[in-house]
Amino acid sequence: MSLAIFDLDNTLLSIDSDHAWGEFLLEQGAVDPVAYKQANDRFMADYEAGTLDMHAFLEVALKPLADNTPEQLAAWHQQFMASKIEPSILPRGEELVARHRTRGDTLLIITATNRFITGPIAKRLGIDDLIAVEPEMIDGRYTGRVSGIPSYREGKVERLDAWLADREETLDDAWFYSDSHNDLPLLEKVDHPVAVDPDATLRETAEARGWRIISLRD
Repeated sequence: MSLAIFDLDNTLLSIDSDHAWGEFLLEQGAVDPVAYKQANDRFMADYEAGTLDMHAFLEVALKPLADNTPEQLAAWHQQFMASKIEPSILPRGEELVARHRTRGDTLLIITATNRFITGPIAKRLGIDDLIAVEPEMIDGRYTGRVSGIPSYREGKVERLDAWLADREETLDDAWFYSDSHNDLPLLEKVDHPVAVDPDATLRETAEARGWRIISLRD
Protein backbone atom coordinates (compact mmCIF):
# COMPACT_ATOMS: atom_id res chain seq x y z
CA MET A 1 0.00 0.00 0.00
CA SER A 2 1.34 3.41 -1.00
CA LEU A 3 0.26 7.03 -0.89
CA ALA A 4 -1.09 8.35 -4.19
CA ILE A 5 -1.12 12.16 -4.24
CA PHE A 6 -2.90 14.11 -6.94
CA ASP A 7 -2.78 17.74 -7.89
CA LEU A 8 -6.25 18.85 -8.93
CA ASP A 9 -6.28 21.75 -11.39
CA ASN A 10 -5.22 20.83 -14.92
CA THR A 11 -4.40 17.36 -13.63
CA LEU A 12 -7.59 15.54 -12.64
CA LEU A 13 -9.55 18.48 -14.06
CA SER A 14 -9.12 19.98 -17.52
CA ILE A 15 -9.38 23.48 -16.01
CA ASP A 16 -8.05 25.55 -13.12
CA SER A 17 -10.93 25.53 -10.63
CA ASP A 18 -9.70 28.67 -8.84
CA HIS A 19 -9.73 30.70 -12.07
CA ALA A 20 -13.01 29.09 -13.15
CA TRP A 21 -14.63 30.09 -9.84
CA GLY A 22 -13.58 33.67 -10.51
CA GLU A 23 -15.15 33.48 -13.96
CA PHE A 24 -18.31 32.02 -12.43
CA LEU A 25 -18.54 34.91 -9.96
CA LEU A 26 -18.20 37.33 -12.86
CA GLU A 27 -21.05 35.57 -14.66
CA GLN A 28 -23.23 35.91 -11.56
CA GLY A 29 -22.49 39.64 -11.30
CA ALA A 30 -21.09 38.98 -7.84
CA VAL A 31 -17.83 40.88 -8.30
CA ASP A 32 -16.59 43.99 -10.09
CA PRO A 33 -16.71 43.10 -13.80
CA VAL A 34 -13.55 44.99 -14.71
CA ALA A 35 -11.22 45.01 -11.71
CA TYR A 36 -11.93 41.44 -10.63
CA LYS A 37 -11.54 40.03 -14.13
CA GLN A 38 -8.24 41.83 -14.59
CA ALA A 39 -6.99 40.53 -11.24
CA ASN A 40 -8.24 36.99 -11.89
CA ASP A 41 -6.51 36.82 -15.26
CA ARG A 42 -3.33 38.47 -13.98
CA PHE A 43 -3.00 36.07 -11.06
CA MET A 44 -3.53 33.11 -13.41
CA ALA A 45 -0.72 34.36 -15.65
CA ASP A 46 1.52 34.89 -12.63
CA TYR A 47 0.81 31.34 -11.44
CA GLU A 48 1.71 29.91 -14.83
CA ALA A 49 4.91 31.96 -14.84
CA GLY A 50 5.84 30.86 -11.33
CA THR A 51 5.76 34.42 -10.00
CA LEU A 52 2.47 34.39 -8.09
CA ASP A 53 2.32 36.42 -4.88
CA MET A 54 0.08 33.95 -3.07
CA HIS A 55 -0.93 36.28 -0.27
CA ALA A 56 -1.87 39.06 -2.68
CA PHE A 57 -3.89 36.54 -4.66
CA LEU A 58 -5.69 35.20 -1.59
CA GLU A 59 -6.58 38.70 -0.45
CA VAL A 60 -8.58 39.06 -3.67
CA ALA A 61 -9.75 35.45 -4.04
CA LEU A 62 -11.12 35.03 -0.51
CA LYS A 63 -12.93 38.38 -0.33
CA PRO A 64 -16.10 37.12 -2.09
CA LEU A 65 -16.34 34.40 0.56
CA ALA A 66 -16.44 37.06 3.25
CA ASP A 67 -18.81 39.31 1.29
CA ASN A 68 -21.57 36.71 0.90
CA THR A 69 -23.65 34.52 3.20
CA PRO A 70 -22.91 30.82 3.56
CA GLU A 71 -26.32 30.12 2.03
CA GLN A 72 -25.56 32.18 -1.07
CA LEU A 73 -22.12 30.64 -1.41
CA ALA A 74 -23.53 27.12 -1.13
CA ALA A 75 -26.12 27.83 -3.82
CA TRP A 76 -23.50 29.29 -6.11
CA HIS A 77 -21.17 26.37 -5.56
CA GLN A 78 -23.87 23.90 -6.50
CA GLN A 79 -24.33 25.77 -9.80
CA PHE A 80 -20.54 25.98 -10.23
CA MET A 81 -20.17 22.22 -9.84
CA ALA A 82 -22.80 21.57 -12.50
CA SER A 83 -21.72 24.18 -15.03
CA LYS A 84 -17.93 24.32 -14.64
CA ILE A 85 -16.59 21.31 -12.75
CA GLU A 86 -18.61 18.34 -13.92
CA PRO A 87 -17.76 18.94 -17.61
CA SER A 88 -14.08 19.35 -16.73
CA ILE A 89 -13.56 16.09 -14.83
CA LEU A 90 -11.24 13.97 -16.94
CA PRO A 91 -12.49 10.38 -17.36
CA ARG A 92 -8.92 9.11 -17.62
CA GLY A 93 -8.16 10.94 -14.39
CA GLU A 94 -11.00 9.10 -12.70
CA GLU A 95 -9.63 5.84 -14.12
CA LEU A 96 -6.19 6.65 -12.68
CA VAL A 97 -7.69 7.33 -9.26
CA ALA A 98 -9.66 4.08 -9.50
CA ARG A 99 -6.51 2.07 -10.27
CA HIS A 100 -4.80 3.39 -7.15
CA ARG A 101 -7.95 2.78 -5.11
CA THR A 102 -8.12 -0.81 -6.33
CA ARG A 103 -4.51 -1.32 -5.29
CA GLY A 104 -5.44 -0.22 -1.78
CA ASP A 105 -3.39 2.97 -1.93
CA THR A 106 -4.22 5.95 0.27
CA LEU A 107 -5.62 8.72 -1.94
CA LEU A 108 -4.87 12.39 -1.31
CA ILE A 109 -5.52 15.58 -3.26
CA ILE A 110 -3.16 18.46 -2.55
CA THR A 111 -4.00 21.77 -4.16
CA ALA A 112 -3.24 25.48 -3.98
CA THR A 113 -6.95 26.18 -4.48
CA ASN A 114 -8.98 26.83 -1.34
CA ARG A 115 -11.07 24.24 0.46
CA PHE A 116 -14.38 26.03 -0.17
CA ILE A 117 -13.91 25.44 -3.89
CA THR A 118 -12.18 22.08 -3.78
CA GLY A 119 -13.87 20.23 -0.90
CA PRO A 120 -16.97 19.32 -2.95
CA ILE A 121 -14.76 18.46 -5.94
CA ALA A 122 -12.70 16.00 -3.89
CA LYS A 123 -15.94 14.48 -2.58
CA ARG A 124 -17.24 14.14 -6.14
CA LEU A 125 -14.03 12.32 -7.08
CA GLY A 126 -14.40 9.99 -4.10
CA ILE A 127 -11.20 11.17 -2.42
CA ASP A 128 -11.63 11.70 1.31
CA ASP A 129 -8.29 13.30 2.11
CA LEU A 130 -7.63 16.85 0.91
CA ILE A 131 -4.90 19.36 1.63
CA ALA A 132 -5.98 22.79 0.39
CA VAL A 133 -5.68 26.46 1.24
CA GLU A 134 -7.81 26.95 4.35
CA PRO A 135 -10.03 30.05 4.36
CA GLU A 136 -10.47 31.34 7.90
CA MET A 137 -13.97 31.02 9.29
CA ILE A 138 -15.28 32.64 12.49
CA ASP A 139 -18.80 32.13 13.83
CA GLY A 140 -19.91 30.42 10.64
CA ARG A 141 -18.75 33.17 8.29
CA TYR A 142 -15.62 33.42 6.17
CA THR A 143 -13.37 36.31 7.17
CA GLY A 144 -11.53 36.75 3.86
CA ARG A 145 -8.28 35.73 5.51
CA VAL A 146 -6.29 32.51 5.17
CA SER A 147 -5.69 30.13 8.05
CA GLY A 148 -2.26 28.55 8.34
CA ILE A 149 0.26 27.91 5.58
CA PRO A 150 -1.10 28.09 2.01
CA SER A 151 -0.53 24.79 0.19
CA TYR A 152 1.44 26.35 -2.66
CA ARG A 153 4.93 25.43 -3.89
CA GLU A 154 7.07 24.72 -0.78
CA GLY A 155 3.91 25.17 1.28
CA LYS A 156 2.58 21.95 -0.21
CA VAL A 157 5.59 20.12 1.21
CA GLU A 158 5.14 21.73 4.64
CA ARG A 159 1.45 20.92 4.77
CA LEU A 160 2.04 17.37 3.57
CA ASP A 161 4.77 16.81 6.16
CA ALA A 162 2.34 17.90 8.88
CA TRP A 163 -0.39 15.65 7.44
CA LEU A 164 1.99 12.67 7.40
CA ALA A 165 3.18 13.36 10.94
CA ASP A 166 -0.41 13.42 12.21
CA ARG A 167 -0.91 9.96 10.74
CA GLU A 168 2.54 8.63 11.61
CA GLU A 169 3.06 7.86 7.92
CA THR A 170 5.93 8.45 5.50
CA LEU A 171 6.44 9.21 1.82
CA ASP A 172 7.97 5.78 1.19
CA ASP A 173 6.97 4.57 -2.29
CA ALA A 174 4.61 7.56 -2.74
CA TRP A 175 3.27 8.83 -6.06
CA PHE A 176 2.56 12.43 -7.00
CA TYR A 177 0.78 13.48 -10.18
CA SER A 178 0.96 17.11 -11.30
CA ASP A 179 0.91 19.32 -14.37
CA SER A 180 2.78 22.31 -12.96
CA HIS A 181 6.37 23.36 -12.40
CA ASN A 182 5.09 25.05 -9.24
CA ASP A 183 4.88 21.54 -7.79
CA LEU A 184 8.54 20.70 -8.33
CA PRO A 185 9.32 20.95 -4.58
CA LEU A 186 6.92 18.07 -3.91
CA LEU A 187 7.63 16.12 -7.09
CA GLU A 188 11.27 16.01 -6.04
CA LYS A 189 10.37 14.42 -2.70
CA VAL A 190 8.41 11.36 -3.86
CA ASP A 191 9.66 8.06 -5.24
CA HIS A 192 7.24 8.20 -8.18
CA PRO A 193 6.91 11.71 -9.63
CA VAL A 194 4.60 11.80 -12.64
CA ALA A 195 4.18 14.79 -14.96
CA VAL A 196 0.59 14.93 -16.22
CA ASP A 197 0.06 16.97 -19.40
CA PRO A 198 2.87 19.12 -18.05
CA ASP A 199 3.62 22.77 -18.70
CA ALA A 200 6.78 23.45 -20.70
CA THR A 201 9.02 23.91 -17.67
CA LEU A 202 7.86 20.74 -15.94
CA ARG A 203 8.08 18.76 -19.18
CA GLU A 204 11.70 19.85 -19.66
CA THR A 205 12.54 18.94 -16.06
CA ALA A 206 10.75 15.59 -16.26
CA GLU A 207 12.54 14.67 -19.48
CA ALA A 208 15.92 15.64 -18.01
CA ARG A 209 15.35 13.59 -14.86
CA GLY A 210 13.70 10.61 -16.50
CA TRP A 211 10.38 11.09 -14.78
CA ARG A 212 7.28 9.51 -16.23
CA ILE A 213 5.16 11.78 -18.43
CA ILE A 214 1.52 10.91 -19.12
CA SER A 215 -1.58 12.49 -20.60
CA LEU A 216 -5.08 12.21 -19.17
CA ARG A 217 -6.63 14.18 -22.02
CA ASP A 218 -8.44 12.69 -25.01
